[in-house]
Amino acid sequence: MATEIERKFLVLNDSWRDAVVSETRYKQGYLANRENASVRVRIGGGKAYLNIKSATIGASRLEFEYEVPLQDAEEMLNQVASGPCIDKVRYEVRHGGHLWEVDIFHGENEGLIVAEIELESEDESFEVPAWAGEEVTGDPKYYNAMLVRHPYSQW
Repeated sequence: MATEIERKFLVLNDSWRDAVVSETRYKQGYLANRENASVRVRIGGGKAYLNIKSATIGASRLEFEYEVPLQDAEEMLNQVASGPCIDKVRYEVRHGGHLWEVDIFHGENEGLIVAEIELESEDESFEVPAWAGEEVTGDPKYYNAMLVRHPYSQW
């Protein structure tokens, strides 16, 4: 069983940019977005993935991810995905011995910047960077699956 343990924070400023190790633009759409789980297709960095994630609120959720052919993913996004696609640039940032992911959203979610850290366990300690503000781990409106239904621009 694959469990993702992830904490999310709003980003306060751009000081994280000094520690960027990579950047990738992602386009993702949802093939199913239900109360108990979401199924999405994501394209970024010349690769494509199909992802199934439980809709559990909190830091731990089931997550399964499989690489799929890029052409198939593009067709799924164009022909099968419902609602607008998520368009974001993800920056990988090193801080305090951990790899953080900072997502800058575009399109209907323009203006939203969220930082995430994946952990080995829910009680793993980590250093919260000065550029990370309010924790929004337990707030479902910040989940990508919700941003498709209720974009940041409409809050």
